[in-house]
Amino acid sequence: MKTPDFLRLLDELLELPAGTLKGAEPLKSFYQWDSLANVGFIALVDRHLGMSVDPGKIAAAETVKDLLALVQEKLE
Repeated sequence: MKTPDFLRLLDELLELPAGTLKGAEPLKSFYQWDSLANVGFIALVDRHLGMSVDPGKIAAAETVKDLLALVQEKLE
């Protein structure tokens, strides 16, 4: 999967218009980013990339770029 495609999936998860996320955005700027979003991110990664991500690393992420780094090995 290419990074822009994954970003679009994150847009959907956060109920944002397609193309909103670019990578540098702080997660705290999204009022929807909470424990449910963490669970949604885990499910998204499992479903679309076939991998698991440590929930502690997701909780420690501060930006969208940090989330991308967690799945970078599966992105083109």
